[in-house]
Amino acid sequence: MRSLFVFLTLVCLTSVSFSQENLSLQKAINIALQKNTTLQKNINTIKSLESNVLASYGSFLPNISANGSWDWNRSEDPGTTFNIGGAVFNTPPSNNESRNYSVGINSQWTLFDGLSNYAALSKSKNDLEAGKLSIERLKQDIVFQTISLYYDVITSQQLLKVSEENLIQNQKNLETIIERNKLGSVTLADVYAQQVQAGNAELEVIKSKNNLEIAKSNLLYYLGLDVMQEFKFTETLTTEENETLNSELKISYNDISELVQQALQNRPDYKGSLLNLESAYNDITSAKSGHLPRLTNSMGFNTYANQIDNLFDQRSYSIGLTLSIPIFSGFSVSNRVQFAEVNAENTEIDLKDLERTIKQSIQQTFLNLQEAEKGLNVSEKNVKAAEENLKIEQEKYTLGAGKLLDVLVANSTYINAKTTLISAQFAFIRLSEQLKYYLGVLDYKKFE
Repeated sequence: MRSLFVFLTLVCLTSVSFSQENLSLQKAINIALQKNTTLQKNINTIKSLESNVLASYGSFLPNISANGSWDWNRSEDPGTTFNIGGAVFNTPPSNNESRNYSVGINSQWTLFDGLSNYAALSKSKNDLEAGKLSIERLKQDIVFQTISLYYDVITSQQLLKVSEENLIQNQKNLETIIERNKLGSVTLADVYAQQVQAGNAELEVIKSKNNLEIAKSNLLYYLGLDVMQEFKFTETLTTEENETLNSELKISYNDISELVQQALQNRPDYKGSLLNLESAYNDITSAKSGHLPRLTNSMGFNTYANQIDNLFDQRSYSIGLTLSIPIFSGFSVSNRVQFAEVNAENTEIDLKDLERTIKQSIQQTFLNLQEAEKGLNVSEKNVKAAEENLKIEQEKYTLGAGKLLDVLVANSTYINAKTTLISAQFAFIRLSEQLKYYLGVLDYKKFE
């Protein structure tokens, strides 16, 4: 019975391990691009914007309509009796029946409407292009958010390993100190001190596990996956990520203005905002068209007959021009113009705000990236120095020439140095991607 229980346990553990699916950064971004509902809605909106462009072209063409009618009438008279001067007259009953047929074709064509149709066409094109640019920016945003959340998971995994290694080391040290205490070579205070250190290391492992689970949950929720499902995350840095870590920041502070210009040329959201401003100006043109004359053309052809065989014997043709000159519209046109001008001014303000935001984002990211590069170099040196110092203190304590407190301090310094290095590495990579995101050059196409 016990063997069966062990066998079933092993089978369950094996099935759990095989059920874990590998989730690389490339795959995570691909899932995010496929499942993001906001992106799907924006893509669907493009269809309506394309339809608006087609309708705007249609405003330059005549409206043509065809009509046809047929009617049948029948009247029945049973006859009438008249009495005139004592004489009675009877009219005989009668039946009358008639049929009428008619067909026609008519057209209405706006020849001039104050340039409103031209403004509407320009606006529809701008809106379509702005919609496509917003999708590009949204894809860049999805890629960057996924990268950030994925790096949070990897960072948490690396920090958990450091915590577990620290716990194992402290447990070994505790066992060694207990044995040396039995031999009388160390005091009981050293045992208690190491027990506290091991307990703190165990608590740190628990905290690291919780942080890892939270980071996983945040990523899976953003990807639209089941947060309870287990995944394996790729910890090995890609070639591109290693190149980012090993490359030197070749941008100086004086180059920030060039970066801003690059961002203004590449950012899809900024280019979309420029198009929105043009659309706002088009609305002003459309509103002002209400002050201008309107010229329309009408043409028609109609025929009618009592018998279908003679349908085209009687024909009528018509053609005409109508010029409408607005004189007074109760200030409604002026009201529309005022609203359009205010909207254009607000759109221009939004554009300037976006430009300032771009400048600030690039400046802050560049400064943070510069700091992260320095921090990364210092962290690498600190780890080497802390590791050597820990070895020295452990050897001194083993030989009886050092104190346990020095070992504990050296170990804590080493763990902190490793933790800082891991955080610095992924912070530098994340900031590098963030700078690309703010510059508008973050490539999303390779993940689709």
